[in-house]
Amino acid sequence: MTATASLALRTKLTPTTTALRAATAALWRPDGLRQRYLRYLAAMHPLVRASVPLLERAAERCAGLDDPGARHLAAYYVRHAEEERDHDTWLLEDLAAAGAGPAAVPHPVVVELAGAQYYRIEHEHPVTLLGYMAVLEGNAPGPRLADRLTEATGLPDGAFRTLRGHAELDGGHLDDLHRVLDELDPAPARQTAVSVSALHTANLLTRLFLSLAADPGGHP
Repeated sequence: MTATASLALRTKLTPTTTALRAATAALWRPDGLRQRYLRYLAAMHPLVRASVPLLERAAERCAGLDDPGARHLAAYYVRHAEEERDHDTWLLEDLAAAGAGPAAVPHPVVVELAGAQYYRIEHEHPVTLLGYMAVLEGNAPGPRLADRLTEATGLPDGAFRTLRGHAELDGGHLDDLHRVLDELDPAPARQTAVSVSALHTANLLTRLFLSLAADPGGHP
């Protein structure tokens, strides 16, 4: 039986799991966790802020394609953009509750993460955004992480709205993404493009977490 597109993507991402989990563990290790969490929030704000514009641009690009699945993909992106809207505000509220604010300059790896997707949407195909989304939503915070960080950092509960929200939402989002990918059943070349986007994203997300874990300034 031929593997579905979503299974093929998950299989290709499997080798990235060990490194990304190790980077995540380093990010959330106990020593220095309070300040590291604030750096994490500040780094994630511009990445989350880019989510809705990326989805909207991908939907716009779909509208100009002579592709049988483009309309279905555009509808998915429009729907998902509405689900993600204002999540960047959640991060600002988390930072304010923790007595901090957003970074003056975005983390360079965050710029690369979002910037690579703009390139792929414009110059490859908007379906490649699914690879990026699969990695981010497939590595969402665990359901107990916010409680653990609240206890470990001493920060108020209001500083963890984004973690709690994404822990609740992203599992369902990932299932929806896999369903849409299987319904589209992209041609092999398109599936490869989605996988390359996903693998690049996994590598960059690992680099981002390691940078935040290692450097007091949060930059490489």
